[in-house]
Amino acid sequence: MLPFPAKRHRKPLKFIALSLVLISIQSRPSAHAFVAAPRVLLVLPRHHGSGSSSGRSFMSLSSARDDDTLLSRTENTPNLSEDCRDVTDSTTRRRLLFSLLLASSSSSSVLPAAAAAVTKDSKRTVATAAEESTHSIKILKPPLDKRVYETYTLSNGLKVLLCSDPESTTAAVGMNVHVGACSDPVDIPGLAHFCEHMLFLGTKLYPQEDSFSKFLSANGGINNAFTDAEKTVYYYEMDASISSRFSESLLRFGSFFSCPLFTPSATGRELNAIDSENSKNLQNDIFRLYELEKDRVNSHHPYAKFFTGNKDTLLIETNRRGIDLRQQLVDFYEKYYSANQMCLAVVAPQSVSELKKYVAEGFGDIINKGARSPEDAWAFKVAPYAEGKSLVPAVKTIMEIVPVQELRQVTITWPVVFASKEEREEFRLNKPDYFVSSLLGHEGVGSLLSYMKQKGWANALGASDNADLSDFVTFEVTVELTSKGLAAIDDVCEAIFSYVKMLRETPIPDYVFDENLQLDELEWRYTTKGQQGQYVQSLVTAMDKFPPSLYVAGPRRLALKESSTTLLSTDAPRTKFQSTEQRDIIKAACDDLISRLTVDNSFLTVFSKTFEGKTNQVEKWYGTEYNIRPIPISTLMVWENCVPAISIGLAYPRQNIFIPSEKGLRVKKNVKKDDNPKQLTFEEKMKPIIPPAVIRDDGEEGRWTVYFKQDDRFGQPKAFMIFQLLTGELYQSPLQAALAMLYQTCAADLLNEYTYDARLAGLTYDFQVLPRGARLTFGGYNDKLEDFASYVTSKLARDLDDVLPGSEDEFERYKDNLLRALSAFNVKQPYAHAIYYSALTQQPRNFQYSNDELVNAMKTTTLSQLKDYVKNLWARGKGECLIQGNYNKQEALEIVETIDETLAFKTISADEYPKRLKALPLPVTTPAQQPPRLSISEPNPTNNNAASQITLQCLEASEKNHVLIEIISAIIEEPFYNDLRTKQQLGYIVSSGVKAIDQSRTLSVIVQSNVATAEELTSSMFKFLDSVSENLIAPLTSVEIELFVKGLVDSRLEPDKRLAVEVTRNWSEIASGRFQYDRLQAEVGALLGITKKDIVDFWERLYRKERRMLVSEIVPKAGPVSTKEPALGDAYVSGVPSSVLGIKDIDRIRENGEKERATMES
Repeated sequence: MLPFPAKRHRKPLKFIALSLVLISIQSRPSAHAFVAAPRVLLVLPRHHGSGSSSGRSFMSLSSARDDDTLLSRTENTPNLSEDCRDVTDSTTRRRLLFSLLLASSSSSSVLPAAAAAVTKDSKRTVATAAEESTHSIKILKPPLDKRVYETYTLSNGLKVLLCSDPESTTAAVGMNVHVGACSDPVDIPGLAHFCEHMLFLGTKLYPQEDSFSKFLSANGGINNAFTDAEKTVYYYEMDASISSRFSESLLRFGSFFSCPLFTPSATGRELNAIDSENSKNLQNDIFRLYELEKDRVNSHHPYAKFFTGNKDTLLIETNRRGIDLRQQLVDFYEKYYSANQMCLAVVAPQSVSELKKYVAEGFGDIINKGARSPEDAWAFKVAPYAEGKSLVPAVKTIMEIVPVQELRQVTITWPVVFASKEEREEFRLNKPDYFVSSLLGHEGVGSLLSYMKQKGWANALGASDNADLSDFVTFEVTVELTSKGLAAIDDVCEAIFSYVKMLRETPIPDYVFDENLQLDELEWRYTTKGQQGQYVQSLVTAMDKFPPSLYVAGPRRLALKESSTTLLSTDAPRTKFQSTEQRDIIKAACDDLISRLTVDNSFLTVFSKTFEGKTNQVEKWYGTEYNIRPIPISTLMVWENCVPAISIGLAYPRQNIFIPSEKGLRVKKNVKKDDNPKQLTFEEKMKPIIPPAVIRDDGEEGRWTVYFKQDDRFGQPKAFMIFQLLTGELYQSPLQAALAMLYQTCAADLLNEYTYDARLAGLTYDFQVLPRGARLTFGGYNDKLEDFASYVTSKLARDLDDVLPGSEDEFERYKDNLLRALSAFNVKQPYAHAIYYSALTQQPRNFQYSNDELVNAMKTTTLSQLKDYVKNLWARGKGECLIQGNYNKQEALEIVETIDETLAFKTISADEYPKRLKALPLPVTTPAQQPPRLSISEPNPTNNNAASQITLQCLEASEKNHVLIEIISAIIEEPFYNDLRTKQQLGYIVSSGVKAIDQSRTLSVIVQSNVATAEELTSSMFKFLDSVSENLIAPLTSVEIELFVKGLVDSRLEPDKRLAVEVTRNWSEIASGRFQYDRLQAEVGALLGITKKDIVDFWERLYRKERRMLVSEIVPKAGPVSTKEPALGDAYVSGVPSSVLGIKDIDRIRENGEKERATMES
C-alpha cells in the first residue's frame, strides 16, 4: 500500500491522481506500506487550490452498509462531502466489531495456550511499567467529541495517548517510532523500510510469521505500516468488544518493539517483497518526481537518500561488500527502536483505567536505550541545500522532466530552512503556510488561477508546503498547464512572483486572517468521529510534533498560541482571534515566510512529454529522463522586476459571503445527546433507522417523487439535497458519454470562481450525467445551501452560455484535459487493468463504455455538438429527489418547487423510464472446463509487471447468499495473502475481496508480480482456490464461524458517524428501486442463521456447480515475466469461443451476457 501524500492546499500532479485512484489495493491485513513521499497528511483542513485527494480500498464489501454498488458507484451513490476532521469514513468501511457473540467467543478455549501464558507473565510488568507522569493534562478536543482522553509517559519513556470511546466496539492502536529512512546507513538504502517489514514476521513471544495477521483476521482486524523520512508508523484496528482479545492484541503488537526475531529465512524472503514494491513504483510519476526532488538536496543531508530500497541495495550490494544484512537489521533496531523514541496511541471502548493496565502489560517491557533523536546528528548542522553539493543543482535552475503520463505542469519551489529547533516549532504552531497558501491557491475573482485561465495558460493551480523535515520544509506553487501555458512558462512564473510581491508590499487585509480562522473553527465546532484506524494514525503522528495538550487539536486548528509565551488553552470554538496580539503573531509568521519566497531562493520543475528525446540525464533509481539548466539571468531579472499585481488584475480575495451566520447554525429539531455516551445494546442496534418519507408523489406519469427526512440523529446544521432527472436519452452512445464528460468538466470550471468560496465555507455540489439521467447533489451548512443550490441549478439549466466554452480555443482546452486524463489509463498498474477489464465484462454496454471508445469519441467532439447536447439535457424526464438534514417538510417542498421551476422539464411516461443497472452474467463452466481467460497485453510498454485476477460471480439476490460470499471472503483473505505473498513471494500486491453490481456479488483474488508470469499467477491462484474446501472450510470450528459472522454483523450495526453516511445509504435504496431501508438488519438476521453446512454448500455451488468465473490476465511486453504477446481477439470467429480471449472479444462477452440477462428476466 502506498498512501500517497495528500496536500492541504494543492493537488500536485493533477492527472496522476486520475490514473492512480486505486491507492490502497495493497491495504489489506498484514500489508506493509512505504511512504516514498514527503509526508502523509491524514487529516485535511480545507483545500486551497485545485482538487483533493481520494482513494478507495480494493474489493471490500463490508461497505454494504454504505453502498452496495461499488462497480456502479456513480449510478446509485451520490458524491457527498462532509467535513470530518478525524478522517472521513471510507465508502467501503472496514469491519467494525462489537460484543454480539461475547459468550461463545470469549471462552478461554479460544486463546492459544501460549497466549494465555504470556498474558499471565505480562501482568508482572504492571507495577514496574506504571506511568511516570500522572499529572492531569487537558487535551483540547472538538466540542462534539465526548470521548475521554488521557496522556502520560510510562516509566520506560514511552509516550502514551489513550482515548476511551465507549460508543464504539472497534479499537485502533498506533505506534510511531521516531526513526525513518533518513537514518538508513549510507551504504544500505532502504534498511529502515526493510526493518518495518520484518517486525511483522515473528517475535520471541509469537514466533509464527503470520501470527499477528491471523489473530487480527480472526477478530475482524487489519494492520499496516509505513516508513517516512523521520518516522515509521505501525497501526492496526480490530473488534475490541471482548476485552481479553483486545488486551492480547496489545501484547502481540507490543512484542514487535520488545523482541522481534529477524529470522534468517524471513529476512531472505522479505527482500522479494521490498523489490516487488519498488518494481511497482518504477512507472509512477509521483515516486519519480520525489526522487528527483531529493537529488536537488545537499548529498550530505540524509533527505537525499534513496528511501525505498530494492534487491540491489539490500542484497546484491551488501553481499558484494561482505555486509551481513540480517546483522545490520538487528543493529538498526537496537540503535533506534528505543522506548524513549516511541509514541503510542490507543482508541478503544474500554475505560481509561482498563487501557492503562493493558498498555503497561503490552508495552512496559520495551527497553529504554536512552537513544537520542536521530535528527540530532544532522539537523541544523548539515545545510539542506548547498551550492555544488547536490547531485542536481537546485536554486535558480529549471529541471525539465519527461513524465510517464501526459502531464504538463510547472512548480516553483522555495526551501524554507530553519535555524533552530525553536524556529521549527514556531512554524508548526503558527502555520503561516496555511494562510499564505490560502492566498496563492485561491481560485476566486482576482486570483492567480483566474488570471491564468483568462490568459489560456492554466487548468488548475495550488499552493502548499511539501517536504516536511526537522530542519526545513519546502513551499511550492504548482500550475497545471495548457499547451499555451507550457509555451509561456516564463510569463506564468512572472505572474506568480507578481502575486508574491503583492503579498510582500501590500498589507494582507485582516479579514483574510479572520476568515481563515473562522472557517477553521467552524469545522472544529462540528467535527465528528471518523474511521478509527486513520484517526489513530493522525494522533500518533501528532504526538511527535505537538505538545500534549495539542495532540488532537494540533493538526486540526489554526493559531495554536494565545500569546508569544502561551499555548492555546481552550477547546471552545472561536469566532475571532482572542486578541490583537494573537493575530499579530500569525501575521508576523506569514511575513517571515513571504520574505523567503524570493526569485533567488527558488527553483523550477517542469513536467512535459514534449521533452521526450531531448534530455541528457537519467535518474539513477527510477530511470527518469530529465534536463537541468540554469535559469537565464535575464529571466531572473524580469521576475525580480515583475509587473505590479494590480496591473494584471490580481487582488486579494473578496470577503466570503457563504460563511454561515450564527443564526443560520440553529438546529431546527432538538436531538438529545448523552454527555456520557455508552455502547448501544444489540436490540437497540437492530432497531431500523427511521427511513425517508414520501412527501410529494405526482404519480408515475407525473413530475416528481420527493423523499424527505428531517435529521433526528446528528443534531447539526447541515443538510443534503439530491435531484435526479431520470431519462434514457443522455448516455446512449460513446459520443454522448464524451459530451457528458465535457459538459461536467467545463461547467465545473466556469462555475469555479463562484463555487470556490462556497466550498471553503463547507458547501459542496456535484453534477453528473449518468446512464439513467442527470443528477445534482448539494450539501453542507443549510444556512446558505438553498441559495447556493438555486444559483448553480439555474446556471446549469438556463444560463448555458455561462457554463459552456466561449470559443473554440477554450473548448479545445477542456477537450485536451479529458483526452490526457483518459490516456492516463494506459499507465495504470497492471493489477488495475486486470480489475478494469474484468469489471467491464459485467457491465451492460450502455452503462459503461470502454476507455478506447471514450477516447475515440472524445476526439470527434465539437463545440457545436456540445451546445446541442446541453440544450436537450434537461428537456424531458422524471424527477426524483431526496432532501435530508436540518430542514422541515415545508422548507423541503419549497426547495423542490424552486428547482422544478428552474429545470422546467417535460414529463415522460412510465414506459420511457430508463432501465436499472443489472450485472451481466459471466459464462458458466464445469470444473472439467477451462474458464474464460482474458489475456491482454499491458498497454504501458515500460511496465514489466504481470497481473492476474480470478473472479467468481454470484447472481443470487437473497440476503443469505450476499452474506455467505462475504464469509467466504473473510475465510480466504488471510490464508491467500500468507500463501502467495509471504510464503511464495509472488508479489507485493496480493489481495482478495468482494464487490457488487446491484444485487450480484463477485469474489475476486488478484496478484501482481515481477517474478512470475501471468499464467503462473493464475495457476498459483487456482491451486489455492482448489484447496479452500479441504484446507480452510472443512476444518472450521463453530467458534471460528461465530467470529467470522460476528465481524460481518458488527460492520452492519456500527452506528453511523455522520449524516452523509445515512444519506448515501438512503439514496442507494431509492436510486436502485429496492427501498429496503432495513437491509442491514435483514442481512444481520441472515448472518445469525448461518451454519457450517451453509458455507460448505455455498462454496460448492460458487466454485464447482454454478461456476460463473472469469480470469483476467495482463501480460507485460518486456522484462523477465513477459511471454508471447496475447492476440487481440478472434475467439468468437468460429462461433464457439475458445477459453483464451483477447481484448477485442470483450464486446462479444458483454453481448452474450446481455442476451442471457434478458432471458433470465423474461
